[in-house]
Amino acid sequence: MELVERIAIARGDQPCDVVLTNLQLINLHTGEIYPSEIAIAGSHIVGVGMGYEGKTRLDLGGRYVAPALIDAHVHIESSLCIPPQFALAVLPHGVTTVVTDPHEIANVLGLEGIRFMLDAAKYGALNMYIMASSCVPATHMETAGAYLDAETLETLISNRWVLGLAEVMNYPGVVYGDAQMLEKITRFQHLVIDGHCPALSGKQLNAYAVTGIGSDHECTTVEEAREKLRMGMHLFIREATNAHNLHTLLPVITPANSRRISFCTDDRQPADLLDQGSIDYMVRVAIEQGIDPINALRMGSLNTAEYFRLRDLGAIAPGYRADMMVFSDLNALHPELVFRGGQKVAEHGEFVFQGPQRKSAAMRNSMNIRWDSVDFRIPAQGQRLRVIGSIPNQLVTTHTIEDATLHNGETVADPSRDLLKMAVIERHLSNGNMGKGFIKGIGLQRGAIAGTVAHDHHNLVVIGADDASMMAAARAVDEMGGGLVAVVGEQVLAHLPLPIAGLMSDQPIDIVRREMDTLIQAGHDLGSPLHDPFMAMSFMALEVIPSLKLTDKGLVDVDAFKLVDLFV
Repeated sequence: MELVERIAIARGDQPCDVVLTNLQLINLHTGEIYPSEIAIAGSHIVGVGMGYEGKTRLDLGGRYVAPALIDAHVHIESSLCIPPQFALAVLPHGVTTVVTDPHEIANVLGLEGIRFMLDAAKYGALNMYIMASSCVPATHMETAGAYLDAETLETLISNRWVLGLAEVMNYPGVVYGDAQMLEKITRFQHLVIDGHCPALSGKQLNAYAVTGIGSDHECTTVEEAREKLRMGMHLFIREATNAHNLHTLLPVITPANSRRISFCTDDRQPADLLDQGSIDYMVRVAIEQGIDPINALRMGSLNTAEYFRLRDLGAIAPGYRADMMVFSDLNALHPELVFRGGQKVAEHGEFVFQGPQRKSAAMRNSMNIRWDSVDFRIPAQGQRLRVIGSIPNQLVTTHTIEDATLHNGETVADPSRDLLKMAVIERHLSNGNMGKGFIKGIGLQRGAIAGTVAHDHHNLVVIGADDASMMAAARAVDEMGGGLVAVVGEQVLAHLPLPIAGLMSDQPIDIVRREMDTLIQAGHDLGSPLHDPFMAMSFMALEVIPSLKLTDKGLVDVDAFKLVDLFV
């Protein structure tokens, strides 16, 4: 629709397409709630107020209308589904826009993977914006399937769906002036640059923020969050499947600083998306815990839109896109109608969008393991071990020193002490790398779990109580072309094939959810008490989150930012 026509409709000289009437408008610009009508023409709001004529009038029965929600930072790949299926999960929850960093698939397939995500989202019901993946690979202490330098990333800037540079995870590289990292920041300095700097403080945080990096989503304490807000950073409060930071960080929110805070989900798996929700869940919890509903809704929409310079999203006003949600209870947000671009996309929790069905492009096999180098044995080279300590509902880990359990000259897993063996097998370049270590906190009493979802390099990670089960699990994942498995001995208890880069399924999300539920139950049957042991496992190989992690190159002391020996 031409602008001149929109102006004429806004003047009232022509009828609009739809008039929403009998509603309570939530105005996030002014913090008011009042009766009004909303005139929609094409994909945009052209008028707010009484007296508009429309080809269709929709009586909302006195319900509230608020802007639709925006996820400030999400990795769609963590839903284990391609973008159209992810959209099917989040749109009924009022989320019509996401800002995604596709660095999971980029670490496997590079630009080919990013373009796959953009293509898969075309003509869909969800606004999917991309931040160009800044750290592929995340650091020099891992092997990824691709390398994206500053010049390559710059080719994405001309795409209208690319907003800036994604989370800069190599924060030591920034703080100490790594030339390649700074070149990426320089090329994107006129756009939005997102951060990722867990536990960074003091002068090092100053050094990080002085580059123009504008946000952080890794805070785990009120003190950390408050310091970053004071540094001028925009705070993304995260509530993921495995990183539960919402309740902890809500006390940092005040009327004075709430406009500098947004909500994000980062990594959520199908069951949580479908049952609990997305940003809507965070808004509900915030309101339940005493946050003013207007402020909670701002953190779920307007704040995020303004931070990312999405000037026609996050509010209900003339010239804004008609992305809105309708609900009955201000204190318990449950969207009953969801509009995206003036079109109804969900009603009473059901996806109703009638758009073109597109088939995603086929992707090449991403499994390239050099099996003659795979050996789970660890010869004893001492009595004391560095051990990763998994913390429930957190991405950070502990770094402890434990006594080794020895048998026939080898260091072995000891489930009675919750001391499990962990391995990371390189799967991209067939270079034969294999990191080995030990982990506590996963809780398996027998068998093994394995998968190719291993942030951010996504090599094949295996955690187990015995070597035979670990080998069977690794082989099963390879035979599927990537995915997740639970194994005991030679028996595969449950599996989820992820043929798209070893990260995503090409099946409907309800099928993925059902298979994932079976996998999680199998993990519980093997002894793990964790909510989702597979999601927990996927972050034990991420060497940019403290304190001790394992990659295909070995154990990484994240605090010292260097590879260290397993034996002390």
